[in-house]
Amino acid sequence: MSEPFYRLAYFSRNMVVGPFEMQDAEVQRILAASRRNNTVAEVTGALLFNGRCFAQILEGPLDAVETTFERIQRDQRHSDITVLELTPVTLRSFATWSMAFAGKPEETRMSFNALNEASVERTGAAAQLFELLHGLVLREEGAA
Repeated sequence: MSEPFYRLAYFSRNMVVGPFEMQDAEVQRILAASRRNNTVAEVTGALLFNGRCFAQILEGPLDAVETTFERIQRDQRHSDITVLELTPVTLRSFATWSMAFAGKPEETRMSFNALNEASVERTGAAAQLFELLHGLVLREEGAA
């Protein structure tokens, strides 16, 4: 019998300061490291970035998801990290992406602004994040 999968959703504030180009370069470094580490750890997921905040979903075995999230919590590029959900799931929703990304076009950034600090405090914020991120990833990264 295979190990159950878990999904963790979180929201954090961006601590990378500077012009868009500098922030974009840093996000590209985050993505490269995430893709490398997640492939080894058998973690999949997606990252959303709008310049002010990050939101991310991680999926995989519980120990791998927790280890990945602990690394994120120590990362100085994040602050005010809020866990929205940690729940068992039967299937991965981002199974083909070691780390999908949404946040390149202005439209994506504007969509993410709907998931602002106030909405994180509401019940259902994890579901709202999941739906938003899943739709944006399918549009930006293409269905895989």
